[in-house]
Amino acid sequence: MVSARTKMILGRMAQAIPVLAGVVVISFVLTRALPGDPAAYFAGPAADAASIAEIREALGLDKSLIEQFVYYVGDLLQGNLGTAISTGQPVAADLATRLPASLELTLAALLLSCGVGVPLGVLAATRPGTWIDHLCRILVTTGVSMPTFFTGIVLIYVFYYLAGIAPSPIGRLDFIHLPPPRVTGFYLVDAAIAGNWETWFGALRQLVLPATTLALFTLAPIARMTRAAMLSALSSDFIRTARAAGLGPGKVLYGYAFRNALLPVITTLGMVFSFTLGANVLVEKVFAWPGIGSYAVEALVVSDYAAVQGFVLSMALLFVLLNLVFDIAYALIDPRIGLS
Repeated sequence: MVSARTKMILGRMAQAIPVLAGVVVISFVLTRALPGDPAAYFAGPAADAASIAEIREALGLDKSLIEQFVYYVGDLLQGNLGTAISTGQPVAADLATRLPASLELTLAALLLSCGVGVPLGVLAATRPGTWIDHLCRILVTTGVSMPTFFTGIVLIYVFYYLAGIAPSPIGRLDFIHLPPPRVTGFYLVDAAIAGNWETWFGALRQLVLPATTLALFTLAPIARMTRAAMLSALSSDFIRTARAAGLGPGKVLYGYAFRNALLPVITTLGMVFSFTLGANVLVEKVFAWPGIGSYAVEALVVSDYAAVQGFVLSMALLFVLLNLVFDIAYALIDPRIGLS
C-alpha cells in the first residue's frame, strides 16, 4: 500500500510536468527571438553567404519553427540537449561539468547567510529597540540596496587589492593548485575525499569572497523574515500560556516560538535559493567562476540556442526539486500541514 508521503511526492512530480512542458515551449520560442545568427557565428567572420547557408542547414535552422520544435522535443525525450556551438561539446556534458561549481557557491552562500541571518533575526526579535535590533535593520537595508556585482567588486578591491589577504578572483582554484579527482564536482568535498587538504584550503579561500557576496544579498530577506516571524510567534496566546505554565525561557523560545516561526523562514529560504541562482550569473562573471551562470551569459552572446535552452531547463528542474524538498520540510516541521 502506498504511503501518504509517497502519494504526496508523486502528486508533486505530476504537477511539475505541465510546468516543465511550459518551460520547454517558452525557452524554445524566446531563444529563437534572440538577435544574431548562430550559423554566422559558427562560420566565422570571413565566411560567405553560401557557407553560412550550408551551416544553417547542418544545424537544422533552415527548417520551420514547428519542425525545429518537433526535432528538439524528440531529442529531449532521448536525453539529448543538443550540442553547444560555443564549446563544441554536448550541452548535457557542459552543464554536468559546470553545475557543481554553481551549486557549491550557492549552498555555501546560503549556509553563511542562514548561519548569520537566523540567529540575528531571533536576537533582534527578543531584544526589540536595542543595538542588535538596529544592527539587524542596517544589515537588511544594506543587503537589499546593494547590487551583487557592486558588492563583489568592492570586496575584491578591499580584500584583494588593498589588504592583499584574499586570493585573486580567477575561479575555483589558484593556478598553483590542481583540481582534485572528480567525485561529486564539489571541490571542497572532492579534496576532502582525496585527503588533499592543501587543495581544500585553496578552494575554500577562493570560495570566501564570492560566497560572502551572495550571502550579503540573501542575508537581508532571511534576517527580516526571521525577525518578523519570531515577533509574531512571541506575541501569540500559546506563548503566553507556556510562560504562565512555568516553562523555562529556552523551552518557550526555541521549543515553541522558533519552531512555529520556521515555516515562513523556510518559505523565504526557498525563494532566496531561486534568487541566488539568478544572482549567480553576475557573481560568476565578477569572480570568473566557471558555473552555469557564466556559461549561460556566453551562450546568450552568441545566440547558442541549445546551450540557452539547456540552461533554462536545468534551472526549471532545480526549482521543481527544490519545491518538492520544501513541501516535505513543511510537513516534518508542522504535522498540522500533513502529507496528503
